[in-house]
Amino acid sequence: MLTFIITAGGIGKRMGGSIPKQFLLLNDKPILMHTIERIHAFDTAAELIVTLPVDYLKDWEEMCQKYDFLIKHEVVSGGEERFDSIKNALEKASGDWIAVHDGVRPFVSKSVLNQLLLEVKSHRAVIPTIPVKESLRLVEGENSAAVPRNHYQIVQTPQVFESKLIKKAYEQKYATAFTDDASVVEAIGARIHLVSGNEENIKITNPIDLSIAGLILKDWGAKSD
Repeated sequence: MLTFIITAGGIGKRMGGSIPKQFLLLNDKPILMHTIERIHAFDTAAELIVTLPVDYLKDWEEMCQKYDFLIKHEVVSGGEERFDSIKNALEKASGDWIAVHDGVRPFVSKSVLNQLLLEVKSHRAVIPTIPVKESLRLVEGENSAAVPRNHYQIVQTPQVFESKLIKKAYEQKYATAFTDDASVVEAIGARIHLVSGNEENIKITNPIDLSIAGLILKDWGAKSD
């Protein structure tokens, strides 16, 4: 069985305003609902666990009623850090494979999802990435130097793991170096396998991202991928 943990435990300070970014409307519906629908459409049998800020649990319940949102999912309170939110969700996860996905990434493609689930069976820890397009510079104090961008990849989600592996990784104490689930798993010595992500799979973190998301949604329309 497959478990998807959809993490939406943050309050989205970069977006501005008082509403967490996952609850902002995209085409007249909260972003988080678009993300859950995308995952559910891919695998209707998958276990869905959603992490939410503890102060917004009631708000989410009311949103589900308002928008007649009926996709079955379990809600888990988010913690102080993303690490804590995922750890809380892992206690509820019963799948043999666990995928962790950002609640504000509603555009992962079905082909990427299929590739992730195919590769994780042999690699145990798989993440989607896309190439860096812009030039990069390493900044150290007052100095900076160009670095070869072909040495770097932009990391996306969902990140998919063998259940035993990610649960063992989250037995560690939190460290500031843990920026995503791959970094947590990597810290116990596991190798992270990369697959090609899709460009549309943006993380909606600021107002311009929300505008771009509207264009992507309009372009995708009834597309299946």
